[in-house]
Amino acid sequence: MAKARVIIKRRKAVRNIKKITKVMQMIATSRYQKAFKRAVGTKPYVRKIGELVASAVQALRASGKDVTHPLLQETAAGAKRKTAVLVVSSNRGLAGGYNGNVLRLANQTLKDLEAQGDSPELHVSGKKGIAYFRFLKRTAAQTYTTLGDNPRYAEIDAVAEAFMEGYREGRYTGLKLVYMRFISAGQQKPSVMDVMPLTSLAGAEEGSDKTPVPYDFLPSAEAILEELIPVVVKISVFQAFIEAAVSEQIARMVAMKAATDNADKMGKQLTQAYNRARQTQITSELSELMGGVEAMK
Repeated sequence: MAKARVIIKRRKAVRNIKKITKVMQMIATSRYQKAFKRAVGTKPYVRKIGELVASAVQALRASGKDVTHPLLQETAAGAKRKTAVLVVSSNRGLAGGYNGNVLRLANQTLKDLEAQGDSPELHVSGKKGIAYFRFLKRTAAQTYTTLGDNPRYAEIDAVAEAFMEGYREGRYTGLKLVYMRFISAGQQKPSVMDVMPLTSLAGAEEGSDKTPVPYDFLPSAEAILEELIPVVVKISVFQAFIEAAVSEQIARMVAMKAATDNADKMGKQLTQAYNRARQTQITSELSELMGGVEAMK
């Protein structure tokens, strides 16, 4: 009977775990729907404003003027480099390989920069990333734990502004962002995004056969780009955080679905084991009873 009781306790524990993972799957699904709408809704704006600023830079250069915005300037060859690396991880676990994939890529990025003679400065968002780099004994210059599953633009604006200020002052020679890029609901990929310098805008469509779009700048092209170029940096960082949030919910949803299915399968196996144990026990009791009856004859 002892074995049957142990199986009953295990089956009860598995059922409780199944209830928890099922609830977590439902919560992740609900959060995913909200995060998915944000990621899909902002992506066209991010892409279009980048194209607009790149086209404006091209038109300005076609008119014979040069763009000298500090965020477009690259570090001179041979100069000492110090790239800021911002890693976007999650505050909670139980998300499958989400954090592991991002953090391994981040660690490899840091090693590659060091091999190139760079002195990267680490910045980490998320408790899982903080714990990971603390284990590796890599000191983070700045950590963020309040951005959460629903990052707000005002919060990201302050983070991006700090990096831009450091770039203007020469404390950083670049900014790389390591995050989980959202491609579709069925595909997410850990990626490294070069945020600064904005070389893609500086060399916008050079050598292209496209005719530059004619623009009339008011008050001036320099004043307009002075406003738009920082916006490109901010919304690029914001979009990365949004895509990381939706990718995290997808990973947690898949992980909890797999855990629920495994718990269900384990529960069925324990039920079968209990039935066998109970059948064995009943057979043994019947054998003892019949043996006693035969002995009394």
